[in-house]
Amino acid sequence: MKKFNIRKVLDGLTAASSPSSSSQPGGAKENELFPETLQSEHFQLCKTVRHGFPYQPSSMAFDPVQKILAIGTQSGALRLFGQPGVECYCQHESGAAVIQLQFLINEGALVSALADDSVHLWNLRQKRPAVLHSLKFNKERITFCHLPFQSKWLYIGSERGNIHIVNVESFTLSGYTIMWNKAIELSSKAHPGPVVHISDNPMDEGKLIIGFESGIVVLWDLKSKRADYRYTYDEAIHSVAWHHEGKQFICSHSDGTLTVWNIKSPAKPAQTITPHGKQPKDGKKPEPCKPILKVEYKTTRTGDPFMIFSGGLSYDTVGRRPCLTVMHGKSTAVLEMDYPIVDFLTLCETPYSNDFQEPYAVVVLLEKDLVVIDLAQNGYPIFENPYPMTIHESPVTCCEYLADCPVDLIPALYSVGSRQKRQGYSKKEWPISGGNWGLGTQSYPEIIITGHADGSVKFWDASAIMLQVLYKLKTAKVFEKARCKEEKPSTEIVDEDPFAIQLMSWCPESRMLCVAGVSAHIIIYRFSKQEITTEVVQLLEVRLQYELNELESPEGGGDPTTAPPTPITSPSPQTTIPQTHPSTSSNSSDGMRDNVPCLKVRSSPLKQSPGYQVELVVQLVWVSGEPPQQISSLAINSCYGLVVFGNSNGLAVVDYLQKTVLLNLGTVELYGSNDPYQRQPRSPRKNRQPSGGLCDINEGSATSEDHCKSPTSAKMSRKLSLPTELKPDLVLLSVCAPRAAGPLDNRDNSFSRSRSSSVASIDKESREAITSFYFCETYTRKADGGLTPCLWVGTSLGTVLAISLNMPSAGEQRLLQPVIVSPCGTLIRLKGSILRMAFLDSTGSLLPPAYEPWYEPNAPTNGEERDKVRKRRPVSVSPSTSQELNENQYAVLCSEKQAKVIILPSQTCVFKHNITEASFVLRADVVQINAGICVACFCANGHIMTLSLPGLRPLLDVNYLPLTDMRIARTFGFTNLGQAMYLTSPTEIQRITYSQEVCENLQEMLGELFTPLETPEAPNKGFFKGLFGGGAQSLDREELFGETGAGKAPRSLAQHIPGPGGIEGMKGAASGIVGDLARARIALDERGQKLSEVEERTAAMLASADTFSKHAHEMMLKCKDKKWYQF
Repeated sequence: MKKFNIRKVLDGLTAASSPSSSSQPGGAKENELFPETLQSEHFQLCKTVRHGFPYQPSSMAFDPVQKILAIGTQSGALRLFGQPGVECYCQHESGAAVIQLQFLINEGALVSALADDSVHLWNLRQKRPAVLHSLKFNKERITFCHLPFQSKWLYIGSERGNIHIVNVESFTLSGYTIMWNKAIELSSKAHPGPVVHISDNPMDEGKLIIGFESGIVVLWDLKSKRADYRYTYDEAIHSVAWHHEGKQFICSHSDGTLTVWNIKSPAKPAQTITPHGKQPKDGKKPEPCKPILKVEYKTTRTGDPFMIFSGGLSYDTVGRRPCLTVMHGKSTAVLEMDYPIVDFLTLCETPYSNDFQEPYAVVVLLEKDLVVIDLAQNGYPIFENPYPMTIHESPVTCCEYLADCPVDLIPALYSVGSRQKRQGYSKKEWPISGGNWGLGTQSYPEIIITGHADGSVKFWDASAIMLQVLYKLKTAKVFEKARCKEEKPSTEIVDEDPFAIQLMSWCPESRMLCVAGVSAHIIIYRFSKQEITTEVVQLLEVRLQYELNELESPEGGGDPTTAPPTPITSPSPQTTIPQTHPSTSSNSSDGMRDNVPCLKVRSSPLKQSPGYQVELVVQLVWVSGEPPQQISSLAINSCYGLVVFGNSNGLAVVDYLQKTVLLNLGTVELYGSNDPYQRQPRSPRKNRQPSGGLCDINEGSATSEDHCKSPTSAKMSRKLSLPTELKPDLVLLSVCAPRAAGPLDNRDNSFSRSRSSSVASIDKESREAITSFYFCETYTRKADGGLTPCLWVGTSLGTVLAISLNMPSAGEQRLLQPVIVSPCGTLIRLKGSILRMAFLDSTGSLLPPAYEPWYEPNAPTNGEERDKVRKRRPVSVSPSTSQELNENQYAVLCSEKQAKVIILPSQTCVFKHNITEASFVLRADVVQINAGICVACFCANGHIMTLSLPGLRPLLDVNYLPLTDMRIARTFGFTNLGQAMYLTSPTEIQRITYSQEVCENLQEMLGELFTPLETPEAPNKGFFKGLFGGGAQSLDREELFGETGAGKAPRSLAQHIPGPGGIEGMKGAASGIVGDLARARIALDERGQKLSEVEERTAAMLASADTFSKHAHEMMLKCKDKKWYQF
């Protein structure tokens, strides 16, 4: 292991930085700093896997032998699905929409046609599919493609009505072309329109049916190069489907009709059906309906055929949802869908089109969902979708990602989540079952938590690059819901989604969960395996609003003191502001809202299923007509039993065990007399707040002595609720006296102060938002001789402050004695808003907050479990089992602009690194990787960086993803063991890794899409069909379309582009040894390919020489006995 040399780093910092950034801590010696274990070769950035529903899908295909489903999207993405856990994501470089997909059935290849008139061949026989060939058309627009089963010739229809033929092996155009003017009647002067359908007759490969948009269908004889029959209908065609015997086909039209044609009767259709049209009694044509966009006709050996189509509903069905219709014999089933239908496919037992199809399921691709219908069961139930495609069930508003969780956590969540599953699904196995799982050795548990706009929270098992939903929590159940818009309370501060989750704080060891919503509400949950009924939901209401007033006398109400205590055993279900408070009414004399929360907590009993159950609801209230500001930071600690939250006005500390507010302070009051900023009142528009803005910080003019004297205040802005056993004079908050307001200081400090941790805009006035929290046991002051519990607070102006926590002893005393909280003033200042804080011990190990192990909160009252609960002790998770009092700690602080490492208790900055000048950091996390600790950052300019600890040396800097959407900033997160994630689209989670070790093992972890399988046998012709030629007719396409038979196509028509050839890892290979190894491996692969080509050519030359030798020998024998005059 390479030792870290502090002197060299300090020398370099002295030369390059300010004196403060390179100063050595007083009394700190070189051997007191721990060695760094992480080097740049430990890091490499690459995408791992993408989960969720493909965003904006546009096309779909299915391989009936491999049982693999492919979905293309409007952004050129390609998603491949096999059995649950086998998924793959690919991307076309052009980004053009995928208009059609065609599998080379059971060959491990896929053809994609794009809206930019390019066709691509994908190799699926490798874990990361790659493009083998591409063909870009220059003069034609692609509208439809068809690849017959077991054929290497791809038919491509164009907007001009022409059909071109491509050899999928070499991706070269054939000289054989079907021109539109030869396909239609010579007497017809009108253009037939684009090609909308191509397919060959199931019984005769030499007959090709071509559907033109205008309503003309042509049966083309490939051998004679002419049209056998032409079928004309006066409505536009959308799709065509064959009967498996090849004697009939069916067309779907734009007026909602289906026409059935006999191939030898082109004059009129054999049958015309309007499935959803009203049939007039006078024999007239039915009323036109909506277009039938696609139809499929599938036969069964024992029963009636299936006719399945999308669309075709009557125009008078206003507001009806999109439907798929299944006609089977005399029954017609109309299956309503939640979203518009993009495409559907019928899954059949055989890949051969000339055999009974035996359909068993229908895959329906919707705009925002994938539905598979079981055709074999009555009522057509759907299959339970095993893929994680419900991420977007409600829009995702925030995410948390935790790797290496407690091992019992996922089973616990699964056990309570399994009871939430819906009933009524098909009992059959999921039909998309191809591929094989990867053989990766990664075994640590990972959990992703998503918060949603409807107030729901979902827990996902993300272990081993898979994703499976574990449990869903609905937080909106706590509140009363308005039945209509008129019933909505006037106190709501958001028009839509008032229950949307904004922040989450989770303690995986104790399983305590805290969520903050957009309506300035916080809900604390406790995990239980028992079902309970909560008669009354516990509620705390907090006034978190401060005014920077002109100088006023203490009698004028500028005294920011605490309210009298409120009994915790109040008969009312809501702990409200006491009546002695002058402003307890919901509306003041001038009609302003005051002391009312944004949402109404339900008053009826709440039945709570096993899982997360409500412990406490905290709501910020309106103050003097001004709405509460949204929560900008949140933290929970199970060891201390505290929740802390902050916004642009200040912070509040809540004891969720005693259901009391311990501290409610404006940011200004946290500084005490050491406030580095000068702030001025918001005059002259003192009582006005812009809509949706953030409130100013308010400051009183009372002294610290007054804090304890005055029990009430006319302009009180703080509410405290304490147990009845405590007297008001025992509430000692140790709040330093605020200063009088001074002139505004317009210094910008060369960095932006207009962003919080959620990248929300904060005015550059005197307001300062709380952006970060961290609970820990550390030194709060320079003179401290021992570790004490405390809370560190980071603000949007780059200040880090500390609040000490005087905790009662554990057990019953914790529920009776108050927790004393005391602000300790300013500690450190950084450029930019504080994003992340963490602590290391003297050996360099991470010091996570102390926690309490999980216990069953609803255990029997007299049981042994209850006794164990009372005797439980919090767990201190310091890696140093016997940390001495005089040992140093290291505080790691990261802001939007820079990172600092501070030695405690001396509070000396030993290392400083300016992360970015032109941009700003969106997300920063202190993470563990390869037995080392580092800082991982994601910047708004797209760079992902890692910094060593404690030296803050840059170890990785990759320009990965520019910030194109606020969704990425809101959902990006790093976690331990080199994992990270973000929402790449509204419906998809992208997981990435920044660990070299994970990158190297990724190939083993990924699943196999292609499995070598036997192709099913072709249907038996039967004796009489074979004798009289009634079976399927084969066609020598090579002779017909090959260069010898058809010649070469014009070069200007399309351009052939060779693909990367399936070489994997080229893009992911970084510089250095890994890149060299990857390039060497690629060179070896190429050399192996060339050697195999040479070997093949040599074998061909040997065969040719052998043939020539045989011919020469035959000629010699033939001429041996001839006389000279016989030649």
